Amino acid sequence: MNPLPTQSTLPAGPPSPADVLGRQLRWLFWLALSGLAALALLLGFAVYTAPTVLVPDRGGVFREGVVGVPQFLHPVWCQGTVGVDGDLCALLYRGLMRLDANGRVVPDLAEAWEVSDNRIYRFRLKANLFWHDGQPITADDAYFSFTQLQEPSLADVPGLSSFWRSIQVEKLDERTLQITLPQPFAPFIDLMTLGLLPEHLYQGIPALELVTRPFTSPPVGAGPMRIVETSPQRVRLEPSPFNGGSPPYITALEFWSAPDYASMVAAFDAQQLDGLSTILPVDVQAALGRRDLQIFSSVESSYEHVLLNLNNPNTPFFQDRRLRQALLYAVKRSELVTSTLSGQGLVADGLFSPNHWAYAPAATTYPFDPARSASLLTEAGWLDRDGDGVREQGDRKLAFILLVKDDLRHQEIGAHLAADWAQVGVQAQVQPVSFSGLVTDFLGPRTFEAALIDWKQTGDPDPFPQWHSSQSEGSGQNYSGWRNETIDQLLEEARQSTDEAIRQELYARFQSIYAQELPSLPLFFPFYTYGVSTRVRNVRLEPINSPTERFGTFSEWSLDSRRVPASQAPAAPSQDPATEESP
Repeated sequence: MNPLPTQSTLPAGPPSPADVLGRQLRWLFWLALSGLAALALLLGFAVYTAPTVLVPDRGGVFREGVVGVPQFLHPVWCQGTVGVDGDLCALLYRGLMRLDANGRVVPDLAEAWEVSDNRIYRFRLKANLFWHDGQPITADDAYFSFTQLQEPSLADVPGLSSFWRSIQVEKLDERTLQITLPQPFAPFIDLMTLGLLPEHLYQGIPALELVTRPFTSPPVGAGPMRIVETSPQRVRLEPSPFNGGSPPYITALEFWSAPDYASMVAAFDAQQLDGLSTILPVDVQAALGRRDLQIFSSVESSYEHVLLNLNNPNTPFFQDRRLRQALLYAVKRSELVTSTLSGQGLVADGLFSPNHWAYAPAATTYPFDPARSASLLTEAGWLDRDGDGVREQGDRKLAFILLVKDDLRHQEIGAHLAADWAQVGVQAQVQPVSFSGLVTDFLGPRTFEAALIDWKQTGDPDPFPQWHSSQSEGSGQNYSGWRNETIDQLLEEARQSTDEAIRQELYARFQSIYAQELPSLPLFFPFYTYGVSTRVRNVRLEPINSPTERFGTFSEWSLDSRRVPASQAPAAPSQDPATEESP
């Protein structure tokens, strides 16, 4: 018996519609899958070959070394001071106004301000402003901050201006404050940069205690940063969530206190810090050679000059303008900046920084010209008749004592000046003294002959305290005793007007006369030099009025980064070539 077949040998019938559809779907599936694979390959190749860039990412803690520990953080003391107190104040507080890069007062917490009769000031606060604790800022807070300084209990506090007690403060509405002065005083607007305090937190504290108590607990302000942690060695700040705008890329800023400059640098060398709050001129060249350190510099709003006592009976020759001019012609100021400041300074032809709104180029300048110096001295009757290298007139030698502060830098500057003057027959004996001794024993009582002085000129340029005749006696700061009726009139008029254009013209005339008369000898404007680790990106130091303003671009700095296609990178922050400082 034959076995039954297991598979039909009959020819197959036509395929069913379902079979045909299945084959087509399978074909389409494999085609789509192949396309997706090819697309993924192409996209991967495009991503691999497309240009990418590193962009800032949020995170990290910036650790900066400072010398000393915080002491007094009331704005009236710490604002504008150099050191960790001033650094903290600049980050913790905001005033109705602030200083821009050119020393001009511009609105900060205020959205607008106006002045009438040159003595009535009205300020309108911005809307939606908040303290570090989230409470709204109102005109009540500004009223409280200013009237606190008028309290009689503060009358005997050294250094606190009595001017506060002469003004009238009025709250007009929740966002408007009016201040009336007894008479016009243009420099007043500088006082409105003082950081405000929240009334709801401090109104129950006696004024004397509030102003004079040391730093024991984190203060509350309206600045971009707030203190979140303190220890004997460290203060940690984080961005205020109520400051508005985009938060910084860096999560926190920490100030680490060192007992001295050398210890601060050692901590940076040990990679315990990301920044050095200052770099001394003597260390700049070495710092420039480091691959782990970025160096930034800006012209400071201070100047160095030699103050001449025009009324000392021991040095009557300083009253002769020709002799004063001869002394400045004899100084190699560019070499002085190079040798004693490692190039970290700008030769000065006057008293106003070139960055300042009141600056006017000097019509009279004094380049190094020993021949011109010698000619002026001879014309003034000073000759070296006995051949000892020092000029004389009759029985009087052309010699004087030059007082300098007793730190190394000022002694080196003094030695440089004495050497230059010796080349034209002038003898200067350099005498180092302590700063307190210089002020108390020599400048105050006007017993000095010549003194090397550094003078800070932040904000309003008003030179009245240093150069008006009324300030040449008593507690005034016209230590040289220069008296000039035209200068007096210019300085008085400049104090009376709040019109910047008028003041610019008056100060330009002041600078022109000063450059001709030379009651002091301008030497240089020093640079502030700052160091930041190369680990920190996008650091910029714009022109500043004080080193405390170095964190003005902190929101752009970053420690962390991520890689994105170049087309997705954010635009770099714009920089105004007129204000970007790159000495």
